[in-house]
Amino acid sequence: MSGDAKQSVLVIGAGMAGLCTALALAPTGRVVTLLDRDPPPPHGDADVAFADWRRRGVGHLRHSHAFLARLREFIRAEHPDLLSALLESGAREIPFARSLTEAQRSSYAPHADDAQMTFLTSRRTTLEWVMRRYVERLPAVTIRANAMVKRLMIEDGAPLIVRGVAGEDDTGVFALEGDIVVDASGRMGASVERLIAAGAPIRETGEPAGILYYTRHYRLLPGQSEPPREGVPPATGDLGFLKFGVFPADEGCFSVTLAAPEIEMELRKALVDPALFQRIAMLIPGLRLWVEETRAAPASAVFGMGELHSVWRDFAPDGAPAALNFFAVGDSHVRTNPLYGRGCSFAAVAAQALREALDGSADPRARARAFEGALTRDLRPFYEAMLKQDRSAIRRARHALTPGHRPRWRARLLKSFAEDGVGVALRADPNLLRDAMRAFHMLDAPDAWIKRPATMVKILGYWARGRRVNAAFYPPKAGPERAELFTAAGIDARADLLGAA
Repeated sequence: MSGDAKQSVLVIGAGMAGLCTALALAPTGRVVTLLDRDPPPPHGDADVAFADWRRRGVGHLRHSHAFLARLREFIRAEHPDLLSALLESGAREIPFARSLTEAQRSSYAPHADDAQMTFLTSRRTTLEWVMRRYVERLPAVTIRANAMVKRLMIEDGAPLIVRGVAGEDDTGVFALEGDIVVDASGRMGASVERLIAAGAPIRETGEPAGILYYTRHYRLLPGQSEPPREGVPPATGDLGFLKFGVFPADEGCFSVTLAAPEIEMELRKALVDPALFQRIAMLIPGLRLWVEETRAAPASAVFGMGELHSVWRDFAPDGAPAALNFFAVGDSHVRTNPLYGRGCSFAAVAAQALREALDGSADPRARARAFEGALTRDLRPFYEAMLKQDRSAIRRARHALTPGHRPRWRARLLKSFAEDGVGVALRADPNLLRDAMRAFHMLDAPDAWIKRPATMVKILGYWARGRRVNAAFYPPKAGPERAELFTAAGIDARADLLGAA
């Protein structure tokens, strides 16, 4: 470190981004204070935390989560005791081998780094509850609950200099000075907007994700176990008009998320209703195995999440820092579509980048540029890949509701390449799946694997063989067509058709 081991760091927020910041900075000797607008977790176990913990600042707290290897590796490498505590509290690890298809297992040869590609799964409340208890015990870390930051203490200049924060907590009004201020307040925070209002030239770009999420939690009945994963319809899939997934969690719990395009208004209204949510889940074979009444019972209401926008903020446009001593991590800096499960890993990457920037130089300008450069290098490729996929999904959703729409030749060719080439290759070749999963887990660049010439040769080879030869490598049908599901669920299938009478 640059001779300032006792730097004071004020972190606005104590969600995943704030906790990751504490995990990254506490071992450096800095004094870290997390200011949490919400109350502390209630006394009790993971079920009490799920039922009673009020987190106004975390709107997606009770939605489905599966934590990528990039986050798990950060915890495993730097805080192994935390990983042990998570597992002891019921969190689960899902290794790479569980991703293999039945056809791949016979030719699979484990690699030493396959252990890296492990999902960590639990209810989000369980993960934060255990992480918070661990962070509170770290030396020189304090979490102040019910502390609402209402103002940044800003010194005029070019660029602006942030000197601290002011707000209110249970004791009244407070003002805290800090060497470093970290905004980890997420989507609900206002600190960045306050900086912009003060004149900071922060550049922001973004666009809608085009999708809404609906999640319901379930618990296995006494004596029941999770369904088998081999030889059954998939528990995760995309019907075009509806995406679905099952997320195993802790304490015999799991969640089901159904995601509908913004344009599917009637489906969106139906998914809010617990009875219709259950009925639709029962119409999808892979979900029915999990939610049928003889196996599991609902353990929550249906939680909706909408108005999702992907956002990238540049705090050093053209290399000129917009403010000094201020750093945004997590959703305060980059917001992503939850479909890809990268938000928590993005927060961990940003926390590590912040530590490297602070340790690398004592110059505030150099620190700001280093931090922004690291996020642009490490996160921007995943962000751009996500935007392309979201734009494509929005187009497909509109086309699906356009009567008589016929895709152009190029679109049909690309669809065939994706399904009959890439999709088949990934279900047939365990080495290709390994490469793709490393990118999915953010251990490699998002498109590095598919750009390798040897990879493309393999994919083209499978594509050229045709559907009949590759028949064994296609998954079973994921679920009913739109009209069939809508009719069975009692939803008007024509209401949202574009141009329909």
